[in-house]
Amino acid sequence: MRVIRALVTRIRGLFAELSKFGTVGALSFLVDIVIFNAVLLVLDKPLTAKVISTLFAATNAFLLNRAWSFKHRQRTTIRREYGLFFVLNAIGLGISLSCLAISHYVLGFESRLADNIAANGVGLVLGTTFRFWSYRRFVWAAPAQVEEAAADGAPAAQAVLEDVQDQPLRG
Repeated sequence: MRVIRALVTRIRGLFAELSKFGTVGALSFLVDIVIFNAVLLVLDKPLTAKVISTLFAATNAFLLNRAWSFKHRQRTTIRREYGLFFVLNAIGLGISLSCLAISHYVLGFESRLADNIAANGVGLVLGTTFRFWSYRRFVWAAPAQVEEAAADGAPAAQAVLEDVQDQPLRG
């Protein structure tokens, strides 16, 4: 019975973080679209607009994830967290681009639909899965005063304790 209770607690904690992470991602996607179109309207330069909108959206995602999704996890310096966050985002982007490149250039699926499925379907899911895992593992990795929150019954805090029991913070 204790094993089942521990498993349920861990799943609840993971779901709480994942739900918040997904909400932040959706909001950041909206920020990206709004800023992209606003800059595009003013400058009429799509690549510049995309770079600017991505920087705003990623910064929004960092701030919201830090303050809400992973607030119960240990803090290091904002410089370290911000730097890691952007490196891991670049890797996530690379995953998405790899899916697109394999589909388009290796498998020969060259339609717009195939490109969208590869980049915004498969690539987005794999890249987002990597980001969620890597943020939890490297950016906001270990508990600080999570024991207290876990003792009070916070499922996310209990899940964090279980995740890092055998994995000390590196950084």
